[in-house]
Amino acid sequence: MKKLPFLFLIFLTLSSFSQERPNILFLIADDWSFPHAGVYGDKVVRTPTFDRLAKEGALFVNGYTASPSCSPSRASVLLGRYPHQNGEGGNLWSEFPNAHPTYVQILDQAGYFTGSTRKGWGPGEYEVTGFSHNPAGMGYPDFKSFMEERPKDEPFTFWFGSSDPHRVYETNTGIRSGMKLDDVTVPGFFPDNDCVRNDILDYYFEIERFDRECGQIIAMLEEMGELDNTIIVMTSDNGMPFPRAKANLYDYGTRMPLAIRWPEKIKAGTVIEDFVNFVDFAPSFVEAAGQSQNSMSGQSLWPLFAGETQDREQVYLERERHANVRKGDLSYPMRAIRNHEYLYIWNPMPERNPAGNPTVHQSVGQYGDVDHSITKFLIMNMEGKLDPNGVDLFNLSFGQRLEEELYDVVNDPYQLNNLAANPELTSLKAEMKAKLLEWMESTGDRRAKNPRSTYWDEGRYTPNYQMKDIDWQSEIEKYRILPPFGKYSREGIPCLTDLE
Repeated sequence: MKKLPFLFLIFLTLSSFSQERPNILFLIADDWSFPHAGVYGDKVVRTPTFDRLAKEGALFVNGYTASPSCSPSRASVLLGRYPHQNGEGGNLWSEFPNAHPTYVQILDQAGYFTGSTRKGWGPGEYEVTGFSHNPAGMGYPDFKSFMEERPKDEPFTFWFGSSDPHRVYETNTGIRSGMKLDDVTVPGFFPDNDCVRNDILDYYFEIERFDRECGQIIAMLEEMGELDNTIIVMTSDNGMPFPRAKANLYDYGTRMPLAIRWPEKIKAGTVIEDFVNFVDFAPSFVEAAGQSQNSMSGQSLWPLFAGETQDREQVYLERERHANVRKGDLSYPMRAIRNHEYLYIWNPMPERNPAGNPTVHQSVGQYGDVDHSITKFLIMNMEGKLDPNGVDLFNLSFGQRLEEELYDVVNDPYQLNNLAANPELTSLKAEMKAKLLEWMESTGDRRAKNPRSTYWDEGRYTPNYQMKDIDWQSEIEKYRILPPFGKYSREGIPCLTDLE
C-alpha cells in the first residue's frame, strides 16, 4: 500500500514533465530574403503572420543561413553543424550525412512525436545513408493530418517546408493581387525597370502565400489550446532566387527573415541584433526539450533572452557546389565573416566562375547557379554595358571575382563596391581574414589548410535525369505583364507585352 502513493507521484511527475516540454513548430520558406516582410519596413509585401510572431515574440535583424543553398542550409538546421562539417552534405543535390544525429532524431528518442510536410531536407538523397524517411521527419499530407495521429499529451516537433517563393513563378500574380510596380524598392544590383519590378512582385506574391499558410497552421494551434506551449520559428533557407542573391554570400543570399515565439522564454516585442546562424536552431530545440547533445557546433539561443553574454559579434558563412554548372562538377568555394560594419569574403578559387559556366552546361543553361528569370536575362543582355548609374550589373552577377572581397555594409547595403584593395583598410581586412581562418581551423574546415581542396568537386551529384538545354533568348518570350503598361523594351529585349 505504501508503494502506491510513491508510484503515483512518479506518474504525476512524468506526466507533468511531458506536458511542460514545449512543442516545436518550424516554418521554413524556400528562397525568401531579408528584409522582405512588413515588420522590417517593406511597404509592399504583406506578412501579417510573420509580423504577429515578431510582435508576440522576438524579431531577429541579423539571422543568417549557414549556406545560401537549399541542401546544405537545411542540413545545418537539422544537425546544428556548419556545412563544411557535414562532408558532402555541404553541396546541393548531395547525400544526407548520417554521422551525427539530427535534432528530430534526438527528440524522437526523447518521446516527441515528429513529422514534416512538403519540402524537408533536400534536394538530394537520404535513403542511401540509412534514412527511411526525410530527415526533417516522417512525411504527412499536412499539419492537420499530423495532429490527428499525434498521441494524446505527447509533445511534438513539426517541420512545415513550403516551396514558396522558389521559382518558377506564375507571371503577373503579384500585380493581379493588387501590388503596384511603383512601390517596389529595387536592389542596387538589378536594373530598375518595370520588368524587374514585376518579377519582384511575383516573388512577393509567393511570400504572401507562405505567410498565409503559416497563419493557418498557427490558427489550428490556437484552436487546440497549444499555442503558448509551442516554440514557433519562422524563417527561410536561403536568399531570393535572383542574381547576386541566392547561392551568394552577400546579404541578399544569406541574411534571413527570422521570428521566434515562445512566451515561456521570450518577452513580446523583443528585438535581437546579435548575430544568429542556422546552426543555432538544433541545439536550441534539444535544450528546450530537456535533452543533451555533444555533436553540434551552434549555440543555444535561449541565453540571449535571459541576458547572458554570448560571442555573437559576427557570423561565419560559406558555400560549396550549388548546381552542377561547371564542367567537371566543380564547386565554387567561398568563406566569409560578417559583423555589424563589414563583410569579408574569401574566394580561394577565383579563376572559376561564381555563377557557373557562361556556356550551357548539363541541363541548367548559362550561368546555371542563377535561377532563370526575366531579371537574369535582362542582366545577361547588359554584358559590356553600364546601367544609368554607371554600375556594371553584368559583372556583379556573372563575372569572375577577386580572391578577396570587403564591403562596408553600413554605407553599401547592397555590397556593390569591393574595398579589398583600399590601403586604408589593409589591417582591417587582415584582421577579419585571420579571424575567419581561425574559425575554419577550429571547426575542421579542410580549406583552412588546403584552400584548393577538391573534396567537394568529387562529391556525387545525385540527380539521375537530364533536361534539355535552354535557350535564354527564347525563354524571355514567356515573360509577360498585364495592361495597362503596354509594350516596353530595354536594350532591344521585349519584356512587357500587351496580353489579349
